[in-house]
Amino acid sequence: MACFLVPTTEAIVTTVIKHAADKKGSDNIFIKKMNWLNTMLWGGSALLAFEHVWHGEVTPWFPFLTAASNAEDAAEMLHEMGTSGVAMAILVTVAWVVMVLVSQAVSKKKAPVSAKAKA
Repeated sequence: MACFLVPTTEAIVTTVIKHAADKKGSDNIFIKKMNWLNTMLWGGSALLAFEHVWHGEVTPWFPFLTAASNAEDAAEMLHEMGTSGVAMAILVTVAWVVMVLVSQAVSKKKAPVSAKAKA
């Protein structure tokens, strides 16, 4: 119903953090690779939003989310956001952390090989 709002909110927050860190010139590897996370979050959120529009759960008129029209459906929607939405956001973030760590390990492993090849 509205599970896509949780990763969308995370995408907004991480985009703001990335822009603020870019202004400061951060050397943190996770900040440098935050574009990966933002791309994953924005893309996944857009796909989920499209799926919800396709199934008629999101409309272009108020209240936009069909589940927000009555209290019983709103409670179910909030439960879905708290379970599925949070789980998706956490899963995407964990996948990104693993990607960053693997890319760091690979780049550190390649660095000595490159140095030997130049010598």
